[in-house]
Order: sequence, then structure tokens, then C-alpha cells
Amino acid sequence: MSETPRRPPLMPLDDALARLLAAAAPLGRTEIVDTFDADGRVLAQDLVSALHVPPQDNSSMDGYAVRAADVRAAGVELPVTQRIAAGHAGGPLAPGSAARIFTGAPMPAGADAVVMQEDTQALDDGARVRLNVVPTPGQWVRAAGEDVTRGAAVLQKGERLAPASIGLAAGIGMASLPVAARPRVALFSTGDELVMPGAVPPEAMQPGAIYNSNRFFLRALLHRLGCAVSDLGIVPDDRDATLQALRQAADGHDLILTSGGVSVGEEDHIKPAVEQLGALDLWQIAMKPGKPFAYGSIAAPSSRRDAPNVDAPPSTVCHFMGLPGNPVSSYVTFLLLVRPFLLRLQGARDVALPTLAMRADFTLAKADKRREFLRARRNAAGRAGAVRQPELGRADLRPLGRWPDRPAGRPDHRRGRHGALHSRAGAAGMSAAARTVTVRYFAAIREALGTGSERVATQAATLSALRDELIARGGAHAEALARGKAVRMALDQLLVTDEQAALADGAEVAFFPPVTGG
Repeated sequence: MSETPRRPPLMPLDDALARLLAAAAPLGRTEIVDTFDADGRVLAQDLVSALHVPPQDNSSMDGYAVRAADVRAAGVELPVTQRIAAGHAGGPLAPGSAARIFTGAPMPAGADAVVMQEDTQALDDGARVRLNVVPTPGQWVRAAGEDVTRGAAVLQKGERLAPASIGLAAGIGMASLPVAARPRVALFSTGDELVMPGAVPPEAMQPGAIYNSNRFFLRALLHRLGCAVSDLGIVPDDRDATLQALRQAADGHDLILTSGGVSVGEEDHIKPAVEQLGALDLWQIAMKPGKPFAYGSIAAPSSRRDAPNVDAPPSTVCHFMGLPGNPVSSYVTFLLLVRPFLLRLQGARDVALPTLAMRADFTLAKADKRREFLRARRNAAGRAGAVRQPELGRADLRPLGRWPDRPAGRPDHRRGRHGALHSRAGAAGMSAAARTVTVRYFAAIREALGTGSERVATQAATLSALRDELIARGGAHAEALARGKAVRMALDQLLVTDEQAALADGAEVAFFPPVTGG
């Protein structure tokens, strides 16, 4: 009597991701796009500034430009010899005189300080001014190159462009940008049970028929990642139809993405069809939802050619990925495996899914063999509350529709505890375990620290805690970021006012001094 062959062990999620990323060699195709159209694209080369920003010393306040040495006591009166508005250059400032100046206007030669107008009194219809404070050199002056110095790389190759980085590129005069060309993805679903919304009204649906929701959210997710999508629709459960669809999809595409049909049932034709045309691995991944996953490749037809307006070598292989048919499994698997793969094809440096640290307001009484990703909602206390069965079925997308970008989860098999939900890839987030963030410094803070950015391994769970950790270093950090100083902060390129904002692994934090007067 023969023994039943043992099933191979489940593949850890991290191992599956590592294998995919190892296979995801950047495509190497680049194109030039208008800076207006660069949002979400991946920069193809370092962006080096050809000028200082600001280009010359300028006033950060409305007031009067003076030589600080001319104002040794409060109440000094000086003649006003010129008026300088933004966009206009003044003449040299004569000793013993003042220039009326406005925010953003270049400092006249010889002037080294600005007295803001609230600390002055205009006399003789503006012909003279009384200065009621004693200025110090550099007061209310933005130095040339304070934000960006000529020759500095302001954005790095592999950075995924966001609105703030597009503005930075425009600020150094870039009307167009070199970016990675869009990955070309062929998308189709398999299954005789699938019906397109609108084709059949709900009351006329046949037993066993379901609407094809996967096609809609997968196409939207692909577009958000900058992909050029060819939607091949629904392929019936038929071997010849599956082969034809795969041959068509392999022509002129970098990736074929399917949902459904990746198991080994008699009506699942993806596996034998891909193996006939190329190679395929069926993985059983230690994750829940989303255990079945297929990765392989199909040789591109010899007639394949890349678009003529794209700098590109011809492609010889088309990657294949097969997602489970269950909508929630398909959605989560896309975020955890397909998303980083597509970003790596574009040469992105950071492919990790954004994380959000949050206390779990529920208990998981039973550990699962697989790494589990839960659907959760932020509750009134600002914590993660689980959405549990039987409230939702396994295919219910409702919580993902409300919290679309990060499934909640925990990476290990420990017994769940109240307030201790952990996941590197989950919305319920991380515990106090170390996370690595990029910290950027601007203007006077950058000058004080002698660096514009650094990678920081931190235990901090909030912006406030990170600032305290940096201050605790002492020296220049303690001085530049001291609690008694007004310091503005940004998190992932968005200005924040709440220092208790959660800090996620891979986050980008910026510290910069307040800018008064625009």
C-alpha cells in the first residue's frame, strides 16, 4: 500500500516576497513626461539642481532692509531710499539708510538684516522710518541656497513622485522629468460563473453566477501603481480559450495578472496552460487570507516590440501572477505581493507597504498556523477594532472599501492579546519594535546639523517620541530640535500639527523651522 505523499510545507510570506523581488529585475525602460503628469511615477535618474533655492538672499518678512551695524539702539531713525517688491531687484543700500522691502524680495547689496514692519514706525509719509528694535545680522533673511544648493541632488533615482516632490522639481526649473516607463499589464479573470455588472440584472442571475468584482478593483489598483492595463475580460473555463488568452496577453506585456483558476481542480486550466507555454510554480503561502498564489513566466512572441517613444530594450519574458478568486484574498494578496513586484519593475527604491501603528482593541483567542491579516476599523478611541465573522463573509470587501490600502494583521503565530496586534504590513500596525524611518532636515536645521537627511532606526511610535529621541542625542540635535523652539514637521510629505501622529516603518519625516511671511 503506497503512502500518501506529504504536502510541502507552507511558504512564509516573507520568503515568497523575497523570491518575487529577486525575479523582478527593473524593466529599464524610461520616458520623459511633463512635470504636471509625473504624479505617482518613479524617477529614472537623480534630479540635480542647477541653481540655489532661493536664488539669492531675500526677505522673509514685510519690513525694512538695513545694515545691522547702523542700528545700535532702539529708536534709531533712518531715511528710506528705495522700495523693493518681490520679483524686483534694488540697488546697493547706502550706509545709514533703509530700504522698504516685501516678503520674497531680494536683499539689496550691503543690507544684512530685516526689521519687520510691526517693529517700525513710518515717518514723513514713508520717507523715514523709526526702528523700535535692534536687529541682528541675518534676522528675517532667507539665505541663498537655504532650501536647495546648486549641484545638490534634490530627488533620487527610484523615488516615487508625490505632489510635494513634483513641486520641488518645478522649483528647480524642471518642466519635464525622466521616469520609468509604465509596466504593461494584461488582466483577465477566469470562471464560467462570472458575470459583468450590467449584463444581467440581479433578479435574473442564474444559480451559481456571481458578479465579477475582482476585475474592477484589480484594474483600479494597477492604474494607481502607474501601470498601462490591457483588460482582456473574462476567460471561460476552457483549456483552448485559456491558451489563446495567455498567448495574446504575453504579446507586448510585462506581466499577466489573473484571478481565479490557480488551484488544481478539473475546471482550473491556468496551471496546465501556463506550463505548456512557459513555467509555473504554485505556492501555498502561510498567510490568511490568500494562501494559493501562482508565479511563472511565458516567453514573449518573437514579434514583440516596445513602444517607439520609450527608451527600451526588447523584452523576452512576460511574468505571470495568478491570484485567488476570492475577492478579499485577491485584494490582500495583490497588496502584499503584486504591488511591491510592480514597483520593483519600475526601479522604485521603497516597495514596502505603508504601515500604521495602532493599538488593537480586541483579543485573538486562537492562533492560526498562517500569518493572519484581519479586516479592522479605526474606532472612536483611535484604535483598531476587528471586524469579525459571522458579521462578514470571507469574500466581503466592505472594510477594505473603507480602509483600502492596508489590511490589518499579525506576523507570528502567538496567541493574540488585547492591545497587542502586530504587523509589518497591517493597518493595526506595529508594536514598540524597531522601525526605520527617513528623517529630512531643511533650512537652518539642516545647516545646524550639517546634513540634509539620515536613516534612523527608532523605537518611537509617534512623531513626538522621535523628536525626543533625536534631542536625546545631545549636541547639534538637542539645540536644533529643542522643545523650546518652534519646529514644523511633515510626515510622508504632508504637513502635520499633531505630534502624536503615528510613526510607521519606512515613513519619511521632515523637520524645518517656521517660515513667516509666506
